[in-house]
Amino acid sequence: MLMDIFNLSLARAVVPTCFKSNPKNPNPTRLNDYRPVALTPIITKCLERLVLAHLRSCVPPTLDPHQFAYRQNRSTEDAVSIALHSVLSHLDSKNTYARLLFLDFSSAFNTVIPSQLITKLTDLGISPLMCNWLLDFLTSRPQHVRLDNHFSSTIIINTGVPQGCVMSPFLYSLFTYDCRPVHGSNAIIKFADDTTVIGLIRDNDEAAYREEVDRLAEWCDKNNLQLNTEKTKELIVDFRRNADPHPPIHIKGTVVERVDTFKFLGVHISEDLTWTTSCSKLIKKAHQRLFFMRTLRKNHLSSEILTNFYRCTIDSILTNCITAWYGNCSVSDRQALQRVVKTAQYIAGATLPAIKDIYRKRCLKRAGKITKDSTHPAHTLFSLLPSGRRYRSLRTRTTRHRNSFFPTAVTLLNAS
Repeated sequence: MLMDIFNLSLARAVVPTCFKSNPKNPNPTRLNDYRPVALTPIITKCLERLVLAHLRSCVPPTLDPHQFAYRQNRSTEDAVSIALHSVLSHLDSKNTYARLLFLDFSSAFNTVIPSQLITKLTDLGISPLMCNWLLDFLTSRPQHVRLDNHFSSTIIINTGVPQGCVMSPFLYSLFTYDCRPVHGSNAIIKFADDTTVIGLIRDNDEAAYREEVDRLAEWCDKNNLQLNTEKTKELIVDFRRNADPHPPIHIKGTVVERVDTFKFLGVHISEDLTWTTSCSKLIKKAHQRLFFMRTLRKNHLSSEILTNFYRCTIDSILTNCITAWYGNCSVSDRQALQRVVKTAQYIAGATLPAIKDIYRKRCLKRAGKITKDSTHPAHTLFSLLPSGRRYRSLRTRTTRHRNSFFPTAVTLLNAS
């Protein structure tokens, strides 16, 4: 019966109103907390998954190589590693520095205009029937708010890709596929709506970078995405001894705040590219969870359960994006991380893997997946020598670059 309903809906490009109903039960502290988060019915989610699978098959995997969200064999680890590699490889040259602009959008998903999205999907070759179905799905959506036993009046929403729906993240990534750098000296790294502009500056010539930022602001206006200049930050990486003062960047007349460190996709990046700040925050989080691990031990839980608790709640924190940052950690930072493992090992009464061993294992696993995926943006960094047995080592001039993920991964692959 559901199959008949789904087929009829797709054939007529009409979505039943009951499939689009999405009441919200919030715990609000301010007015903006009432923005819609669509909790569509289970039946609708089943239909969405079928449509999503069809959309994925219609879109080439190379469409937007620097969009790392909602794609197979892509993660925040890939996004951070590639961003750092582009900066580190650039800084190997003389008289260079990098500017990283971390953009923040105001309710990005909710401001998408469905008609603009459908135009882009048509340009990508999605069939008119499917485009009409998606347009009907995204428009005329009833929305009301429930607080305890009180219901607001229902309004009809015709804007945005509703948060909480199965298709929305992928539709948003397709909506931003044409947000690409104009100049080869710049890069735009995207993970859903987290967008970072990387300007690789040489000989103090920032013209291309500043033009890129202006073009991106224009693109946002054209696509109805609102830049939040108050939360947008810039970080400058410059290791030159006699560097001139860096003039600030402006977006629509507003000066972007420059910061010393920024949390980029869960990883704290500092302007000197050291990882003490990031490691200290990870260790602090891990110590908070060690308290619960001690509590479990006091209640006489088995060593096996304690070990599983460590792997789920502590190990996952200590090793978050570890391939991107561990190689350039200082000795003291590595020792501090390992002390957390030793403490957990004492509490659990079982042997736990060392952080260094996890790092090597993750590097090999990550590198292996990239070498098998020709669509991965880092695939070309792993090129085989004419013998076909070893990979060509990446050229590095600084220890900082040599210890980063990609040069390390190539070395580990050759040694394995």
